[in-house]
Amino acid sequence: MHIVSLITDPARPLLERVTVESLRNAWGGGNAIWLEPGVAAEFAVTEVPANQWDVWADLQALAVDLVVQPAEGRRKRLLLADMDSTMIRQECIDELADEAGVGAYVADITARAMNGEQDFEAALRERVGLLKGLPEAVIERVFANRITYMPGGRELVATMKANGGHAALVSGGFTAFTGRVAQALGFDENRANALHVAGGLLTGTVAEPILGREAKVRALEEISARLGITPADVIAVGDGANDLGMLGRAGAGVALHAKPAVAAQCDIRINHGDLTALLYLQGYARSEFA
Repeated sequence: MHIVSLITDPARPLLERVTVESLRNAWGGGNAIWLEPGVAAEFAVTEVPANQWDVWADLQALAVDLVVQPAEGRRKRLLLADMDSTMIRQECIDELADEAGVGAYVADITARAMNGEQDFEAALRERVGLLKGLPEAVIERVFANRITYMPGGRELVATMKANGGHAALVSGGFTAFTGRVAQALGFDENRANALHVAGGLLTGTVAEPILGREAKVRALEEISARLGITPADVIAVGDGANDLGMLGRAGAGVALHAKPAVAAQCDIRINHGDLTALLYLQGYARSEFA
């Protein structure tokens, strides 16, 4: 048995009953269940439809995300989340670089690294090098004035934890930001890279080894083992090429507003919904959100 989920942006509740019912009838599905009117609905099917991706493309034009996944084990026990452009809207290193006067140059490197066009670790070292001499105090200013949260993040973390889940923030960014973001959103733990500081100034170097793609996979495996669960019990979310390892290893790997090259390698793609989509995918109704 599989579950078909149709989800759109809660800020623009465009999901129409006729859309859901027409697809349900075409695919011979069970009764449609509305998790939130206008935003999210689901129904069961006995097998994965052969034209899934054709329908997915058609629904994208209507700003509706379509996901087909096994019904068994949908509710996960561990949330493993990327930070930059996932739990927050920004890329922290781009914001720091803008303060250092090299914003456009660094943002271009970031985009290429996140799209898999450049080695992540080499790109991180290069970008951090351009921050040399920036006052450490700029970190607090950037966090306070430039960082905004992705909609639905607090509900996602709180609801999973209220249902016995664990939440870990695992980022290729910096601990100076993940600690703050994790505390604000209620994560149980966080992992990231550490910027070196001397005399109140950034040195232009980062602690080794760098937390990149393979380290995110190790985090998934280590935290799962510590909790006594398997990777099948994990829902992971990210947007960049360095997230692909953990997205592929998790029971449910969600490409959230991801780079095209990343989304193309993932079966669960959320391009229109916000972070609450991860709750709808697990079968939570809006009335069950914490």
